[in-house]
Amino acid sequence: MKKTIFIAFLLFICCSTFTEIKYHITVAQDNSGDYTSIQDAIDATKAFPDKLITVFVKNGTYHEKVKIHLWNTLLTIKGESRNKTIITSDDFFDKINRGRNSTFFTYTMLVDADDCILENLSIINSAGNVGQAVALHIQGDKCNIKNCTISGNQDTLYASGSHSRQYFQNCLIEGTTDSIFGNATAIFSDFIIHSKANSYVTAASTDEGRAFGLVFINCKLTADKQINKAYLGRPWRPYAQTIFIGCEMNEHVTPEGWHDWHNTAEAKTSFYAEYNCTGKGFCPEKRVTWSHQLKKRIAKKYTIDNIFEDWKPM
Repeated sequence: MKKTIFIAFLLFICCSTFTEIKYHITVAQDNSGDYTSIQDAIDATKAFPDKLITVFVKNGTYHEKVKIHLWNTLLTIKGESRNKTIITSDDFFDKINRGRNSTFFTYTMLVDADDCILENLSIINSAGNVGQAVALHIQGDKCNIKNCTISGNQDTLYASGSHSRQYFQNCLIEGTTDSIFGNATAIFSDFIIHSKANSYVTAASTDEGRAFGLVFINCKLTADKQINKAYLGRPWRPYAQTIFIGCEMNEHVTPEGWHDWHNTAEAKTSFYAEYNCTGKGFCPEKRVTWSHQLKKRIAKKYTIDNIFEDWKPM
């Protein structure tokens, strides 16, 4: 009888340990945390948790490809400091070599899950100027990216997902061609976009029928010293939508502003617009004829509450 009770007690302890849920996990390269790898920490979290789980990442350079899986909802990855908590890898199109869709496998960090937060991180694709090389790919809904640096060259940020809403605040992105691309509904607030080449800043692919695409509010567009011809955007697909509101544009932004990617049909279905922008690169009288300068009454609809509806980012 005593033996039976003892075995039952051991089983209870084992099961209790197995089912314990940690809502705060620390990653540190010096073994002072729970894990030394960000991905190992993510893989250890509970699937579809009942409340927010935070993975706190101590300063260091983490050479790994990180994936937040579909089941890792309500997950926060928070760095100790933006400039010293670095996630980096160097995959690019030819290196991946998986055919015409190789771009989508090049990410340094991929967020598949809904309700995720990234904060105080530098997310870098260090492949260099060698073609498509994604730093951050987000396709989950209701994802909030705060105080992060997203760095690469071509195709730096892939904001994707037919039903995805993404909020970027107080971030920096730097790249060469199509630095921000995809079909998500995304707001970029107090965001710095730094161009490292004479090319295109955005390449939206907004789905037909969606009310909003890429929306930039109170952002600043800067560039390397030698850059003098950067376009605000070109349509990756028909119905592309990109709006700049209250943004400061340095003189590297070309007077035409927008490019049709040599496809006049897509230019006709796209909606490219600006409102109340400033700077030497803001030349409304010289913009392409198929772009728009919004009236105040139209610009008023571009608010967080209206764009994201029932979601209020933290």
